Amino acid sequence: MTPAGRTVTMVAAVAENGVIGAEKGIPWRLPEDFAHFKRTTMGHALILGRTTHEGIGKPLPGRETIVLTSNPDWTDEGVHVAHTITEALGLADELAADRPGMQVMIGGGAAVYDAAMPYADVQVISEVHQAPEGDTHYPEFSRNRWREIRRESHEGFDIVWWERVFACGGAEG
Repeated sequence: MTPAGRTVTMVAAVAENGVIGAEKGIPWRLPEDFAHFKRTTMGHALILGRTTHEGIGKPLPGRETIVLTSNPDWTDEGVHVAHTITEALGLADELAADRPGMQVMIGGGAAVYDAAMPYADVQVISEVHQAPEGDTHYPEFSRNRWREIRRESHEGFDIVWWERVFACGGAEG
């Protein structure tokens, strides 16, 4: 949880081989999963990497988009910019301070998922029933540190909700 007590949720579509992207795009087309992503992230603070944001091409409506980039000069209209994951999480907390129910969503890409994993409380993973070639992968995470709390089957994918199991010794992935 963020210091303000908000849940940090990672939302991703992941193929059977861990692929989440290929050549700066998604190597499958699942409209029902895109709709799920929209429903899940709507009304929340959404943290995206610069490449993922640029691949989308615009800020997603109905969300406070925070773009994480190492480039200190990068800007884009309609988004907030952060340069570290802790800065992005702090900015999300500031944006949500007067908005009850606003949570922090992590929407990718791989480097952002990897950086956010230690802070995540929940993962909502669409397990895509494909194994395409790709150059971008979701980070590995220890299944014994996470508990599956819900699963929904859909045509071509399952949506799985994972909740972190807190134990002594830290909150690594």
